[in-house]
Amino acid sequence: MTLATSFGDGDVLLWFAEFFLFVVWFWILIVIFGDIFRDHDLSGGLKAFWVLFVVIVPLLGILVYLIARGGGMAARAASQQKAAQDQFDAYVRQTSGGGNPADQISQAKALLDSGAIDQAEFDRLKAKALS
Repeated sequence: MTLATSFGDGDVLLWFAEFFLFVVWFWILIVIFGDIFRDHDLSGGLKAFWVLFVVIVPLLGILVYLIARGGGMAARAASQQKAAQDQFDAYVRQTSGGGNPADQISQAKALLDSGAIDQAEFDRLKAKALS
């Protein structure tokens, strides 16, 4: 049966709806499993319980998990995002030379001595490092 002949019966629309629900189902599973393993307050035994409960009785397991622990899911996701942002910011500060002021001034002095910057730019960098 080709696409053109089955379109009138609603088979294509039904297939798209089934595919959408299939994708949504796996997205929910990924979010739930991510939340289970992200939570540092749960012991290993409780994590294993939730995983088995969601795998063995999927629909009931997901609904019970969302009712029992759904309130903290956003907080755990936000704390993980904040930790990742803080780690990224620390990495940027480290690699950009944003260390202590003495290091920044010595780097600026080296640039001044090499002729890469002029005295005004050095003074600006020095003032920025000291502020």
